[in-house]
Amino acid sequence: MTTADPHAPYPVHPDLAGKVAVVTGGSRGIGAETARALAAQGVAVCLVGRDRQALFSVAESIGKQGGTAIGAVADVTDAAALRRVADRVAGELGPVDVLAAFAGGHPAPLAAPELSEERWRRILDSELTATFLTVHTFLPGMLDRLSGSILTLSSAGRAGTGNLAHAVADAGVTALTRRLATELGPHGIRVNCLAPAAVRTERTTGTVSKEDQHKLALRTPLRRLGEPSDVASAALFLASDAASYLTGVTLEVAGGRVSTRPA
Repeated sequence: MTTADPHAPYPVHPDLAGKVAVVTGGSRGIGAETARALAAQGVAVCLVGRDRQALFSVAESIGKQGGTAIGAVADVTDAAALRRVADRVAGELGPVDVLAAFAGGHPAPLAAPELSEERWRRILDSELTATFLTVHTFLPGMLDRLSGSILTLSSAGRAGTGNLAHAVADAGVTALTRRLATELGPHGIRVNCLAPAAVRTERTTGTVSKEDQHKLALRTPLRRLGEPSDVASAALFLASDAASYLTGVTLEVAGGRVSTRPA
């Protein structure tokens, strides 16, 4: 199993400097690393999540590196809470240029007969509906300025991952991304989706044994698990002018693993 350096410097995207970004799910994992990567490019970042201590820890670490970041505690399934975040960002940082709607759950792998109605609704609410509400909240400002880059988060794989509700939510996010790209393209707004697989986050290392992590790596053509920095690098690319002619794309950040899965 090979490894990647999660602390390697990111490629520089000069066009991002001076912009403002909002990252939901920003307290840990992919969201936190994406916030750090954006801040390293000179982007002022608002991290959104429910874990106050974790949010402000990430924001503080960004500040110590010379970046600009604020933390906003909010439930992304609550439209009113998101509007309060939008008002705060407008007042403290300015108009939003980049929106990374990365909040979402990691539900237990349950077969369809074991999936209750309550859990089904909760998963779709926290992943698909939350993505819609986040975009809906910050979209008016982008429409006013005829500019913006929106990033969503799904999962790699033809049949989805996790459980039925999680797979359906992922499919919904990719469909939402494509439709938004079609509607918003004429207004100068790009919308793209990142679809990672088997990323070594705090949650992964805490719930998946080292033996199973090794097996996952061996099933990946690049023979390693992904790092949050791998996804953050892809996010920087899609947010930047380097991807100015890309919209409606679902970019699989999966080390080639998806290509080995049966249809």
